[in-house]
Amino acid sequence: MADISVPEPFPISQIANRFLIFDVDAVTYARREHNITGVLVGTIAHMSQQNVFLGIPLELMPEEARLLVEQGHAYIADDVDVHNKGFLEMNREDRLAFLQAMDKQGMDAALNNQKKAEERSEKALQRKGLARKVQENAARRASEALESSSAATPTDAEADTSLFDSPPRSASPAISQAPNGLDPFFVTPTTSYPRLPTPPISPTTPLPHVPRTYPLFAYLHSKGYFMTPGLRFGCNYTVYPGDPLRFHSHFLATGLDWDEEFDLLDIVGGGRLGTGVKKAYMIGGADTSTNDVSDKGSGRRTEDGVRAFSIEWAGL
Repeated sequence: MADISVPEPFPISQIANRFLIFDVDAVTYARREHNITGVLVGTIAHMSQQNVFLGIPLELMPEEARLLVEQGHAYIADDVDVHNKGFLEMNREDRLAFLQAMDKQGMDAALNNQKKAEERSEKALQRKGLARKVQENAARRASEALESSSAATPTDAEADTSLFDSPPRSASPAISQAPNGLDPFFVTPTTSYPRLPTPPISPTTPLPHVPRTYPLFAYLHSKGYFMTPGLRFGCNYTVYPGDPLRFHSHFLATGLDWDEEFDLLDIVGGGRLGTGVKKAYMIGGADTSTNDVSDKGSGRRTEDGVRAFSIEWAGL
């Protein structure tokens, strides 16, 4: 299968100071082309405790979102503002189609639920010799429901009603007043695509606010590393030499300011912990003491003035 290409820049939705990607193609593209893994946070509403098979959306660290924006691969879209403008400015034809689609989904769900209930009743009554009567009743109800659902369409007056101001009932009274008395389910859309267009790029949207560890994150990313949150190891990032699905992490990285004081016991603890889990403990930060990005003492050269040091615990 050929790799799917995503037009750049692609949108990153900002919701309550969280940065999310809802497009599965953009998720795989960012991982494959830009070493951005994020964390899948999508779950099932009635199984909120399951955490094995999580799906979209993909939540990005602020560092990941900012890096993609600064490199021109993505842009930040205020999701609330996009949805408010998109739905309020929807024309009558689109609104009519949207309401009709929601009514049809609600009636289909209600019919499916009724069908399952009748199947359970039929199985129970079959043991009592009443299967024929049940089948006749089921056929009659299905025929009535089909006729009522096919004849129900929203009117132009209902289409002019705002989606946000509609009363708490179905947009198509003809469906709720079906001869068989079956009421449609109220459906909450799980996606705004394709009702809303791709959000436009806004030059006034500020860059994501990032912590002081961002220089180290950007430096390691420029070297081709993948990074994930390092909370479970007591650090800022776990650093992988390739895709985390294929490699174990090599470093436990902690970002520091150049003139920041730290306790030597933290270095000892980090070094022992890293060695204990077969990794090296890394500290690093941006060198703000000089504009020269070359390390004359060791002959090495750093990028953007960032230097990193790895510590391993050796038995003596």
